[in-house]
Amino acid sequence: MKIKAGLWIDHRKAVIVIISDNEEQTKLIISKVDKQPGRLDGKRTKTQYEQHQFEADDSRQREFTGHLNIYYDAVVTCIRDAEAILIFGPGEAKGELKNRLEKNKLGERIVGIETVDKMTDHRIVAKIRQYFLSQPD
Repeated sequence: MKIKAGLWIDHRKAVIVIISDNEEQTKLIISKVDKQPGRLDGKRTKTQYEQHQFEADDSRQREFTGHLNIYYDAVVTCIRDAEAILIFGPGEAKGELKNRLEKNKLGERIVGIETVDKMTDHRIVAKIRQYFLSQPD
């Protein structure tokens, strides 16, 4: 039984479609990443200097990276058994996931990486199904 996986990914969510001989399964993974956290309580201060209103940049970056690591680990866990992996999405996340897969010695299973804009879940599933149906086994 050959398992194929395709996924649309950005930093906020991943839509994963797993296709096997007679089954198709769709999974959604939502990240807890917030790259641009706002001011405390979402309110703007009236004072001229607000140094203590924000966390230090390095601590925000560490938190961002930590959330991304958890998110990418969850995605890799879902597609680990796939023999062929198609990755597409709008931003940097697809390249970051590719690096993570290569680090886990799964890079040779990647059959394609494409840049596409936002898509509905139904269009994502259709694109993945069409891609793998057009490929010879």
